[in-house]
Formats: sequence, C-alpha cells, structure tokens
Amino acid sequence: MAKNVAQSPLERSGVASFDQRLMAKRCAHEGVLAGAKAAVIASAKMLPWAKANLNHTAQALIISTVAGAAYFVVADKTVLKSARRNSFNQAEKPNIIGA
Repeated sequence: MAKNVAQSPLERSGVASFDQRLMAKRCAHEGVLAGAKAAVIASAKMLPWAKANLNHTAQALIISTVAGAAYFVVADKTVLKSARRNSFNQAEKPNIIGA
C-alpha cells in the first residue's frame, strides 16, 4: 500500500528537484541581501530625525521597527519577483525529465 502513496515535491529526488531547491535557495538569498540593504538605508534615513526628536529608548524602538519593516517588505517583494521570473523561465522550456 505504501507504494501507491504520491510523493510530495519536497520528497522527490533527482536532478529536477535539486535544481528547484537550488533555485529556491538563490531566491531566498537574493531576498535576504535586498532586505538587508533596505533596512540599512531606512535606518540611516531615520537616524538624524530620531536623534533630534526622541529619547534613547524611543530611538531604538522606532529605528529597529523601521528597519525590520523595510527588511521584510523588500525581502518578500524580491523573493516573489525571483519566483515569478523563474516560473516564466520554466514555462518557456518544458520539463522532459519528469515526463
């Protein structure tokens, strides 16, 4: 009975699945880099205003919140953009390995 159970895409082994995992890792890495850059830029832009108008605790809270929000928004957009680009690339070339 166990032979009739369908495998999930994550459990499949082979070249196609390795390519997909490699591509997912690359998309995630691009997202992390873009998010980190956005967080640094957002913090740098917010710092002069926070120093002039807020006490130390408020500065830390505001700047860390702005940096975190910028990181997640930009990382998410970058990962989605990479996934969309890769799905269009895969649609152009059919997968003949799994057929």
